Amino acid sequence: MDLTSPLSEDLLFDAARRGDVATLRELLATGLDVNMTNEKGFSALVLAAYENHLDATKFLLEAGAVPNGQDLSGNTALMGVGFKGYPEMARLLIQHGASLDHQNATGSTALMFAAMFGRNNLVQLLLEAGADRTIADARGFTAGGLALQKGNEEALALLS
Repeated sequence: MDLTSPLSEDLLFDAARRGDVATLRELLATGLDVNMTNEKGFSALVLAAYENHLDATKFLLEAGAVPNGQDLSGNTALMGVGFKGYPEMARLLIQHGASLDHQNATGSTALMFAAMFGRNNLVQLLLEAGADRTIADARGFTAGGLALQKGNEEALALLS
């Protein structure tokens, strides 16, 4: 199989979405770049984390996946996890060096996503890990402002 073929790349991204560690291991052993991205800028790590596949995410990180790789909008795996609400995944990414305060193209952070989407367990986890609650997005909103805008009183209390 040609390692540079779109088929090989598709197999990598599909295996990541499914959390198929055996296939990921096999594909990376052939020389595929663990940090390659698809047409949207998603890496295998971002896809595995977004689908909450802990074992696959851990394998990819140990294989050299960059924890702060960004998609075309500047989102990282931790930001996707902030949107989805997976605390164990967030802990794993943070342990492997995921940036708590990375801002995407609109200035949003993982903490902002967690506050906006009611992932209050992640709001608390990110704050305990040291996320900066004072960062504002491009519209001037902090995580607290976004929580207020969404009526998320629990997150607002955590962020106060």
